[in-house]
Amino acid sequence: MAEDVPALSTRDLTIRFGGQVAVNAVSCAFHRGTLTAIVGPNGAGKTTYFNLISGQLRPTHGSVSLFGRDITRLGAPHRTRLGLGRAFQLINLYPSLTVFENVRLAVQSVAQIRFDFLSIAARNVAVAEQARHWLHRVKLAPRAGLPAAALSHGDQRKLEVAILLALAPQVLMFDEPTAGMSLDEIPTILDLIEEIKAETHKTVLLVEHRMDVVTRLADRIVVLQDGAIIADGAPAEVVALPAVQQAYLGLQRGADTRRQVSP
Repeated sequence: MAEDVPALSTRDLTIRFGGQVAVNAVSCAFHRGTLTAIVGPNGAGKTTYFNLISGQLRPTHGSVSLFGRDITRLGAPHRTRLGLGRAFQLINLYPSLTVFENVRLAVQSVAQIRFDFLSIAARNVAVAEQARHWLHRVKLAPRAGLPAAALSHGDQRKLEVAILLALAPQVLMFDEPTAGMSLDEIPTILDLIEEIKAETHKTVLLVEHRMDVVTRLADRIVVLQDGAIIADGAPAEVVALPAVQQAYLGLQRGADTRRQVSP
């Protein structure tokens, strides 16, 4: 596959709800080995844009491509099988199943597509080992036997990341991964995302409102306002733009652009 083909791209992506345009002709390309933060004020269209990319919504106009393949008409499960994975802003787990069982289901779904085990026993052993691997990676192995519903909010978010990683996506989408987490829980998630970023063949998209998280992780920032892109570039350059400060950071036009950005 040619390296110059974006891992993910959208072209003129648009969705209307009645007379309101929620995402307005957004064209953007995301390449392998990069982490892009999608930011903007409340109601800017960030999560709607994510929903269009991952297949939860169908666009009114425009297209989505994954590794050069048009996936606009494919549903979310098909997109996942092709290598597009997403962690949601609202936690999406099987609450009555154990932590281990939640991850094992994700590993099984990949194994059925990509592997041909010689026996049921071999399949079960390999799947269990993979599930334990991902639980160790998110530091949830000691809680493997607990129902997912018994976990704290922060641990539930870690479990969702483990499930996402177990699906082995090439493009990973995180929708406000630190939302609702305590300060002592946030570093585990951020460290994980940084580890994923270090895998140069992966592509990461991140919606996040905490500017300290964005500037720590992102190679690039795309700013949405009223469903359209108003800025796109390196973090330091984008944060310094007066239009971005006014729209996203709540600073008045003409304020000192050198002042420190608060989370």
